[in-house]
Amino acid sequence: MLFGIDRLLEDRALRKPLAGRRVALLAHPASVTRDLVHSLDALAALEDLELVAAFGPQHGLRGDKQDNMIESPDFTDPVHHIPVFSLYGKVRRPAAAMMDSFDVLLVDLQDLGCRVYTFLTTLRYVLEAAAERGKTVCVLDRPNPAGRPVEGLRLRAGWESFVGAGALPMRHGLTLGEAAKWFVRSLGLDVDCSIIEMQGWEPASAPGHGWPLGERAWVNPSPNASNPWMARCYAGTVMLEGTTLSEGRGTTRPLELFGAPEVEPKLLLEKMTSLAPRWMQGCRLRECWFEPTFHKHAGKLCAGLQIHVDDAAYDHAAFRPWRLLALAFKALRALRPDHELWRDFAYEYEHGRLAIDLINGSELLREWVDDRAAAPADLEALAGRDEQAWLEEREAVLLYR
Repeated sequence: MLFGIDRLLEDRALRKPLAGRRVALLAHPASVTRDLVHSLDALAALEDLELVAAFGPQHGLRGDKQDNMIESPDFTDPVHHIPVFSLYGKVRRPAAAMMDSFDVLLVDLQDLGCRVYTFLTTLRYVLEAAAERGKTVCVLDRPNPAGRPVEGLRLRAGWESFVGAGALPMRHGLTLGEAAKWFVRSLGLDVDCSIIEMQGWEPASAPGHGWPLGERAWVNPSPNASNPWMARCYAGTVMLEGTTLSEGRGTTRPLELFGAPEVEPKLLLEKMTSLAPRWMQGCRLRECWFEPTFHKHAGKLCAGLQIHVDDAAYDHAAFRPWRLLALAFKALRALRPDHELWRDFAYEYEHGRLAIDLINGSELLREWVDDRAAAPADLEALAGRDEQAWLEEREAVLLYR
């Protein structure tokens, strides 16, 4: 199959609209061709394209920053001698001077298919800036490695943030090109935006269900997005960032496992099974022990669960990571009612609102966990309505049938 970048490089006709125009690139470490050449280098080698600038999102153009809220500076690329502007440094939204440096912005970002992943927010910000300053945006589309399933509550009005770009559910089932269409449509943006579509993407096909396993190499789009299995789990495990539980940062399988020194895995599994066994389908859960080398509980032995979605037991249609982690929180609350579960700290430069609420786009998930009388059916009803509404709304922007 061909990603958007591959088609642009191979088809001179697709590059014709770029002739005589100053071109910039928004990219990160996973912005590579099928030959694993970084898109910046591949585009710079084209004789019929004038590459004048580059932009890097969170974690940087080359993926240099490990954790959240660690900023990247602007710099001059030492090979191509063009400015590289950081959209996770002094600014999150591109400044006027940055926008004035180019005519066309190519966006080549590998996304994970989750509302919280900040490349989605950066896409919104550059589209809005392009609309304001009369610039052209062209998205070089890439697969959604989590595939087409939809899950989770939609972000509520007033809860927009850098981890909440709009009223999407947690797992939205769109490619970045389709998300661009949705932003333009939902925000009413007057912007020249086009998408160079993929060729041959089959999100319903096993075993990849979104990622072309065996055909394309996986390159981490951010330091802890270590493989396609993490991408499958991420719409659930990202919520761990708003808790006192380790999400596995500081281990070799971040965001595929979770735990803490005080967790008792056997009791946790038993309680989860008693509450909502259907929410545990599609994967295998294994009791595990791990010692993070950095981040939460660094140097301490943690106990917890690893989510396995990489063998024959995986069921793409049945696996619901957002419900699975919500269930884990509910079970922990039942086992330890007074445990300090929610992490109270600045999250993506937001103060005064709990990280778990910012991640979920409202207080609804946290309130359900903390309400002893609330049952799984109550959250199912809330999420089910949101999911059905989104499935209907996204039909208008789907590019791949």
